[in-house]
Amino acid sequence: MQAVLLDALKDSLKVFLVAFVVYFLLAFFAKKIINLLNKHSKIAPLFGALVGVVPECGVPVVGADLYSKRKITTGTIIAIFLACSDEAIPVLISSSKWKMVFLLVGIKILMGFTIGFLVDLITKEKPENKNDDELYNECCSLHKYLIHPLIDAFKVFIYVLIINILFGIIIYYIGEENIIAFLKANYLLSPLLAVLLGLVPNCAPSLLMAELYIMGGIPFGALLSGLAVNAGLGLIFLIKQHGMLKKTIFIVLVLIVSALLAGYLTIWI
Repeated sequence: MQAVLLDALKDSLKVFLVAFVVYFLLAFFAKKIINLLNKHSKIAPLFGALVGVVPECGVPVVGADLYSKRKITTGTIIAIFLACSDEAIPVLISSSKWKMVFLLVGIKILMGFTIGFLVDLITKEKPENKNDDELYNECCSLHKYLIHPLIDAFKVFIYVLIINILFGIIIYYIGEENIIAFLKANYLLSPLLAVLLGLVPNCAPSLLMAELYIMGGIPFGALLSGLAVNAGLGLIFLIKQHGMLKKTIFIVLVLIVSALLAGYLTIWI
């Protein structure tokens, strides 16, 4: 149990560092980024997919925060979530199946951009472009560029730590071996089962699915399906935001349908 708590703290600190760096950069470049997304709104999901592929679970959390503030569109956050693979990428790169990383990342970027573009095309969304005192207040440089990013990152850290501890305990008592045995026994159902596992709001499922794929426990299609819906803590972050439940449900449904379609199309790879 002590190892579970230490792993939760370590993972949460990594998210804190990523979140702080992103918020710090946003303090300088947020207005330019939002203007860029407004100017090139049709390909904003492409930017989202390219950012989402960065193997850090803090990325979808920060993306979810920006979406809750209406700084990016629904299509863009979907692109980020679909492209996200968390720590699975480093694990796969260090394995004998490192060549499959190129195919995995390529498909996920293509999925993110395509699905995100279609969603924005249907909803006709654009990010808001207004002066946000939280982001653009020029009164106090110290508060704007350091204190505020630290506060935002710390809030994310506390939230992530609580969730990581909770699901770490759950996985501890169920056992990774039991999860692995169950998935191996259901090959054709593996994309669906991987999606259910990927929906667990934690970084651990991405590592588990990468290990399963390396050991031959699940096919490539199941790996793709599970990682496509595994947005880390991004979805939970959205759920806790006031007034975001309906949009979050829509996003989850889009992720599930996209992941299952892609998974079963590539199950024999």
